[in-house]
Amino acid sequence: MSMFNPSLHFRYLAKLYIKNLLSILFGLSFAFAAIDYFQHVQKLEVASNYKVLYIFYMWQEALGLLYPLAIVFALIMTKLALVKNNTMGAFHAFGYDKKRLLIPLFTVASLTYLIFLTLHTTQFSYAKDKAEFLLKNELTAYNVNDLFFKYNDTFVYISKLDPIEKKIKDITIFKVEGHQVRYTINAPIATFDGEIWTAYDATLKTHIYENNELKRYTVEHKEHIETLEGYKPQIIESLYEGKALNILDAYSTWKLLEKQNLSSNKIRASLYDKVIVPLFSMALLLILFFKLPFHARMMNMGAVIALSLATTFVIWGILFGLSQMGANGVLLPEVTAILPVILLWVYALYIYYTNEKSLV
Repeated sequence: MSMFNPSLHFRYLAKLYIKNLLSILFGLSFAFAAIDYFQHVQKLEVASNYKVLYIFYMWQEALGLLYPLAIVFALIMTKLALVKNNTMGAFHAFGYDKKRLLIPLFTVASLTYLIFLTLHTTQFSYAKDKAEFLLKNELTAYNVNDLFFKYNDTFVYISKLDPIEKKIKDITIFKVEGHQVRYTINAPIATFDGEIWTAYDATLKTHIYENNELKRYTVEHKEHIETLEGYKPQIIESLYEGKALNILDAYSTWKLLEKQNLSSNKIRASLYDKVIVPLFSMALLLILFFKLPFHARMMNMGAVIALSLATTFVIWGILFGLSQMGANGVLLPEVTAILPVILLWVYALYIYYTNEKSLV
């Protein structure tokens, strides 16, 4: 057997798991999008084609939110189907142990995680924000107004930001030392080139103090001034309007805020929600694969399904609640996201190494 020519049992189990995974994932996501649409249909004062687009965006949001649950639910469905049809017993009779039977399911689940991790580095992460624009009938209202924030040792005021055109209208930069404004830079327009903002036709006013009193100031006109290095339009919009960020932009924002000595709790929580928290599904897959009965005679189907689903929902709900606490700064995001997943994985590995030889 090789990566490009897997064994028959690998293909059989992987195909069965993929079928269950896709049916659950698309079923849950379409249901989520449909329920959301009917909840907000009265507010969607847009053309029919935009209503379809709204459903599509919310379906994308549902995919990113629910795929960890689908990974676990598909495992439960696959395992119980194998047990009910005595296929699992047949595999054991032919000498397949639990570890070998787990590999196809874990491989498909890992690839699913990597696919969505890749999607979250793209515009996929902005689906909910796009849907909200449609919901508010703000198809062209992309401007963000009246922003004020710290940049290095200066303060910046932006009158209007257009994140689509990557343009700022009326930007003012203040250099403050103690209680004194050392200089101000004002420009009517600035554009972003992918790395840095360039302000054009800027006016630099330098304040001159004597005995801590402002005596006069000098005025210079600059053809252009480069500033706000690393502040992508999406980053500014997210920081001050609460918009979503994909993984790459969230990481850049995290490093940028650390450089500015500003709190990055909310950004770190958002990043962990996309990268770390979904890994709980892989740990649960491993736990449930070993904990669910391997023989039909040892299984009460209704009780097993109820307990498995309840366990999954409880863990998912706890992690969701902790992530909200991390985003709001109640606890460090590392405590609310990374620590619970690590603990779950420790237990999963314990189950793996202590139960892999057991047939029940």
